[in-house]
Amino acid sequence: MNEKQINRYQIISNVIQGNLKPCEAAESLSLSVRQIYRLIKGVNEEGVSSLIHKNSTKKPSHAFDDIFKQNIVTLKKSDKYKDANFMHFQDLLLEHENISISYNALYNILTSNGIISPKKRRKVRNHYRRKRKSKKGMLIQMDATPFEWFGGDVNYSLHGAIDDASGELVGLYMTKNECLHGYLEIVRQCILNHGIPACVYTDRHTIFRSPNASKVSIEEQLDGKVINDTQFGRAMKELGIARIFARSPQAKGRVEKLWDTLQGRLPTEFKIHGITTVDEANEFLITYISKFNLKFAVEPEDNELAYRELPDNLNLDYILCVKQTRTIDNSGIFSIHNRHFQTLKNPGLPEIPKKSKITVIISTSVGIKAEYQGNVYEVINFIKPKKSNETKQKSKSKYIPPQDHYFKYGNDKFKKVYLDESYEEVLSVLQEIFLSKYA
Repeated sequence: MNEKQINRYQIISNVIQGNLKPCEAAESLSLSVRQIYRLIKGVNEEGVSSLIHKNSTKKPSHAFDDIFKQNIVTLKKSDKYKDANFMHFQDLLLEHENISISYNALYNILTSNGIISPKKRRKVRNHYRRKRKSKKGMLIQMDATPFEWFGGDVNYSLHGAIDDASGELVGLYMTKNECLHGYLEIVRQCILNHGIPACVYTDRHTIFRSPNASKVSIEEQLDGKVINDTQFGRAMKELGIARIFARSPQAKGRVEKLWDTLQGRLPTEFKIHGITTVDEANEFLITYISKFNLKFAVEPEDNELAYRELPDNLNLDYILCVKQTRTIDNSGIFSIHNRHFQTLKNPGLPEIPKKSKITVIISTSVGIKAEYQGNVYEVINFIKPKKSNETKQKSKSKYIPPQDHYFKYGNDKFKKVYLDESYEEVLSVLQEIFLSKYA
C-alpha cells in the first residue's frame, strides 16, 4: 500500500471505531458521504485490500509491450539516430521505420531507460517578441552559420533565408565559408520559387553594408557625399528590394532560431542519406526545404502575397553577379584583374564606340560579359603580343593557397562556364572575385 491508501485506511478505521463521523471523514478525504459508506462496507467485508484499486495491478490493454519499447531504445542508441533530438527522432521513426508514436510516450520510454535528449535546454527568459509581418514576402531574414554539418572537425557555412510572416524557408545554400556567392544563390532560390520580396533583413556584415557607411557624418551627407553600395546592395537596388540592417542577433531572432533547429536535424539527415560533400548537400537541401516547411511553417495573418513577379525584361544572371566599370580601347579590349578581354560584334546590336565605359558582368552562371547601354555583349580572351625588345624578367613565385584555406572553398564548387579558349582565363577571374576575403 502506498501512503495515500494507508491514510485512507486509518481514517475509515476511525469511522468504524466511532472516533470520527462519516461527514468529517468525507471532508478530510474530499469524498462524498455516500462514498465513505461504500468504503466502510468494503473494509468490513474484504478487509484492507478493498481500498486498493482493482486495475492497479493490471497492465492497460493499450500499453506498449516490452519488445516494442526495447526496439525504440535500440534504434535510438544506434549510430543512425543517436544524434537526433527526441522530436526529430519521432519524425524519423515515422519516415524511415514506419513507427507512429506520440511525443509523450516516446519521451517516457527513452527517459525511463536513461536516454537524455542531446539538445540542450536553456533557462527560459522573458523577452519582447516582435510580431510577425502580416503577409508572405514582406520581410525575408537572411544569415549564415558555420557548423560541423558532416561531423568531424571541418566547418561549412550554411546560408539561409526565412520568411518572417510564415516561417517558411525560401533558400538554403552551403559553401566552405560565408561569402557573396552563397547569399546570391539563396536570393536566386527565393525569387525563382516565390517571387521578389519587399525587404530583406540582414546583419552588418561587409557583404551587405560598406564599413565606411557608419563613418559618414550628417554634414557630409548633406554635402552630397555618397558611399558606394556593396555588390549585394547594388543587386538589391536593381531588384527593388529594401534592406534593413540588424544591430544584434536577437533582432533577427527567427533566422537565429532556424539555425538551432537545423543544427539539431541536418547532421542526422545527412548521415541517413550518406551525404558527405557540399555539392551533395546543396542537391539534398533543395528537396529538404519543402519537408521543413511542411512541419514548421505557419499560416500568415493575411493570405495575400507581398512577393512581386520577376519582370520579363530582367535577367537574374545579369543582376545576381559582380559588376565593375571599365573603359575599352580602340580595339574593343578591356582589362580586368590583370587579364585582357575583347568584346565581340554581336549581330543586331550596335557597335560599342571606342574609349567607351562599359559594365563588366562577372557571374558563376554566365562567366564574363560586357554591358553597354542595356545591351549585353559576348567577350573572348585576348593575349597581347610581347614587345620584341622586352627583356626577360625572372618570374616571381606566386603563393597559391591550398583548397582547405579559410577563405577558399575549392575550384570544383563553381558551376563550370565553358567558353572555348577563354575558359581558363574566365575561371581565374571568377576565383579572384568570389574566393576573396570580405573584411
